Amino acid sequence: MASKGQFTGMTGVFLVAAELSRRGFIASPTSRNAQGADLLVTNAKGKRTFAVQVKTNASTFNFWLLNANAKELKSNSLIYALVNLRKDRIEYYLVPSRIVSRNMRISPPTPSRKSAWYSIYLEKVGKYKDNWRVFGARGLTANSRPTPASCTRLNWDVKPQ
Repeated sequence: MASKGQFTGMTGVFLVAAELSRRGFIASPTSRNAQGADLLVTNAKGKRTFAVQVKTNASTFNFWLLNANAKELKSNSLIYALVNLRKDRIEYYLVPSRIVSRNMRISPPTPSRKSAWYSIYLEKVGKYKDNWRVFGARGLTANSRPTPASCTRLNWDVKPQ
């Protein structure tokens, strides 16, 4: 049976895929054991492709846990989609992998936590909020937001900004 964390992760993957599709991209989830990519994305003409690693939070919103190999995974075509599922809105931070690599934090093991934690903090990626242009999108402008009717609703309401 899937854990709550697995459901949170898959929710983030499908929300990012839906948003990319709404913006004219083709987004396909990978198998869950694919290293480095949760989504494979291409533009409509198939001329630009991206691998997207999705990290999703449903309760803590100032950092995301990463894989230990995030330091080495740097590519112009690898994008991190950092998602916060807040009660009143969904936040997306679309961050190039080189930025994640440069700013990831490693917390050593502690007596209560036997392994190191690898993370990226909101303070390092805040300027990448709603950075859909990282995909070359001509999508929504800052003044053109989705309406509540166009947003996927799960167990929270999306309010217009």
